Amino acid sequence: MTDQQLQTLVEELSLRYFKRAFVHRAYFNRRLKTTGGRYLLTSHDVEINEKMLTEHGEATLIGTIKHELCHYHLHLTGQGYRHRDQDFKQLLRQVGGLRYAPASTKNYRYTYSCQNCGQKYQRQRRIDINRFVCSRCHGKLRLLKKI
Repeated sequence: MTDQQLQTLVEELSLRYFKRAFVHRAYFNRRLKTTGGRYLLTSHDVEINEKMLTEHGEATLIGTIKHELCHYHLHLTGQGYRHRDQDFKQLLRQVGGLRYAPASTKNYRYTYSCQNCGQKYQRQRRIDINRFVCSRCHGKLRLLKKI
């Protein structure tokens, strides 16, 4: 999906679910890692994490867009647009948007386990097992798997 197709989708969803036009920009931001999308307060643009579509599918992408459109329309109408506001929670329930973005899959290269309690740790970077200990029982760690 291109940025232009995303723009068209956001405009259609805005009209269908919110009965208001979306007149700003919507685009993919490939640098977003831990969030599904972002509504920018100053420019009123909407950024969407590309992984919402590639890893989780179109239904998750639509739920994320609805979430960001809730921020957008509530902010422009002067109502509570933050996650903690009742206006936001109520509108999100009405349109069926996602409250939280699903966690993206990470490529863990190292798997460690505690020698005492068996707690597992997955890491992208190698850690010094002589320096770090188990967070649960303070036991020694050992490397199980390196990819």
